[in-house]
Amino acid sequence: MTTQKEVTMLASPPPSAKAFVPFVSVENMMRLVHRIGIETVLVELTDEIEADFRRWQVFDKTPRVASHSSDGVIELMPTSDGEVYGFKYVNGHPKNMAHGLQTVTAFGLLAEVSTGYPVLLTEMTLLTALRTAATSAMAARHLARDGVKTMAMIGNGAQAEFQALAMKAVLGIQNIRLYDIDPLATEKARRNLSSAGLNVISCKTAQEAIEGAGIITTCTADKQYATILTDNMVGAGVHINAIGGDCPGKTELHRDILLRADTFVEYPPQTRIEGEIQQMPDDYPVTELWKVVTGQVTGRHEAAQITLFDSVGFAIEDFSALRYIKRKLEGTDLYQDLDIIADPDDPRDLFGMFQRAQ
Repeated sequence: MTTQKEVTMLASPPPSAKAFVPFVSVENMMRLVHRIGIETVLVELTDEIEADFRRWQVFDKTPRVASHSSDGVIELMPTSDGEVYGFKYVNGHPKNMAHGLQTVTAFGLLAEVSTGYPVLLTEMTLLTALRTAATSAMAARHLARDGVKTMAMIGNGAQAEFQALAMKAVLGIQNIRLYDIDPLATEKARRNLSSAGLNVISCKTAQEAIEGAGIITTCTADKQYATILTDNMVGAGVHINAIGGDCPGKTELHRDILLRADTFVEYPPQTRIEGEIQQMPDDYPVTELWKVVTGQVTGRHEAAQITLFDSVGFAIEDFSALRYIKRKLEGTDLYQDLDIIADPDDPRDLFGMFQRAQ
C-alpha cells in the first residue's frame, strides 16, 4: 500500500541538475592525476595559469582574507572573471608537522556568477601543490636563463618533488640538488624522485646545493624571519624562486639579495604584506609578473641579471587550477554528486520542502 508521503514524493519533479555539485575527493584527485600523468598535468596546468595571467585585468583581485594566530594562519582566497567565481580555503600551520599533520591543507569551490550556484567542490591540498609548482615553472619560463639544466631545491618538504617535476617537464631541468636541515626530508625527496628521470644529488649544506644551479628554489616552512640564502651565496645570472615566505613575519632571503635582484610578484598589495619584500620599504620597485607574460615589460634582459620571483600564491592561480580540474572531469567517473543545494519544487516554498521531509 502506497502512503501519502510516497505519493507526494512520486508526484514531485526530480531535483534540478543544479542541486547536485560535483565533488572531487582526495582519492579521485589522485586517480585523475595518475590517469592523465603528473608531468602532463603540470605542463597543462602551467599553460592554464599562464593563459589566465594573460587576461589578468578581467579578474577581481584582493589580498587574501587571513586569520592569524600563534599557531598559524587560516585564509580565504577569492576571485572572479565575471562569469565564474572561485575561492580556496587554505591554512598554514608549521607546528602541525611535529604532530604528524600536514602544514598546509585546502579545499576549493567554483560557482556560476549568473546564478550563484556552485559547480565544483574539490580537495585542494594536492591541487595546491600542483598549481604552486606549475606557477613556479611558468615564472621561470619567463625569467630564468635559456638552457638552464640545474635547480637547487632548498627545503625538501611536501612541495619539493612537485617543484622538481614541474621544472623538468616545463623547462627541461635535468639536475636537482637537494638540501634540508632535516636529512630525513632530503632522503624522502631523493627516494621519491629516484625514478623521475632526474639526476638527484643530496647535499649537506645550502651552499653546496646551489653550486652550478641556474635556478634556486627556496621552500621552507618555519613561520619566522629566516635567512636561507645570504647575499654572498647568490651569483650572477641566477633565477631565485622564493616560495616559502607567504605570510607576515615569514621570509627566507637576506634583504641584501633583494637589493641586487629584479623582483617579480603576483599582486603587490598582497606580496608587500606576505612576501620577501615585506623586509623592504614601500617604494622598493617590483614588476607584476602578468606584465612580463603579456609582453608589456621585459623580464630577463641580460644573462648576468639576478631575477627573483617573490611568490606568495594568489587566488587567480587557484581559479586556473579549479577550472582545469573541472574540465578534466568531463566524461569521467572521478567525482561524486553531492546533494548540498536545497531544491524546492517552488523556489518560494523552502519551508514547505522542509516540512514535507517529516
